[in-house]
Amino acid sequence: MARRALTTTAAAFATTAALLLTACGGGGDDKSPDDIKGAGNGSSSPSASASGPAAADRPDVSVPKDLKLVFDFDKPSDAKHAAALADAENYIRALKHGIAEQDVNDPAYRFYSGAQASQYAKSQIESWVKGGWTVTGTDKYYDEDVTPLSDGKRVLVSFCRNQAKFYGREIKSKKVLYTEESLDSYQSWKLLMIPPSGSSPVWKTGNVEVFGKAKQCR
Repeated sequence: MARRALTTTAAAFATTAALLLTACGGGGDDKSPDDIKGAGNGSSSPSASASGPAAADRPDVSVPKDLKLVFDFDKPSDAKHAAALADAENYIRALKHGIAEQDVNDPAYRFYSGAQASQYAKSQIESWVKGGWTVTGTDKYYDEDVTPLSDGKRVLVSFCRNQAKFYGREIKSKKVLYTEESLDSYQSWKLLMIPPSGSSPVWKTGNVEVFGKAKQCR
């Protein structure tokens, strides 16, 4: 109901992502890509990759206290993979920061994304702003997989999402748009992560695919 109303199309973006992922050995999927149907919050702090000397250069990705973002991930033993996974988290945090801030040009998501992923985040934020909605509740991510691609540089980060307890909230009336848990609550995500360049320690999300009604995540 409410989640369906908040969904926008990202088919053009996902087509580009699918071509890149398939070419790099990321694997295909015969399901139609689905959009991000909502956003949530983790702690107010960025993910682990933001620690250290470079942390001060990273943008704020904090969100209101009534949003909870849960990343039930195991940290990879490989340092490169761990950094890629951490900045995949930061991309999601940044997107949701933009929704909470109601800012379609928020610098946070632009910092953590390449062209397609940046367009995708912007389109999602725009849909929430135009609808007059913000977010509340709990958004959970789990069952992560980090796979190096054949070029030896880029990494494919995949995971599941459960948004059953994540809800939209009307900004003017403050009415929470509650929905019942269903197959629509589950999604499968694929993020193509681009390694740091120059002196930057940041892994950027180059492309995003989101598949809705993900039975394997239920």
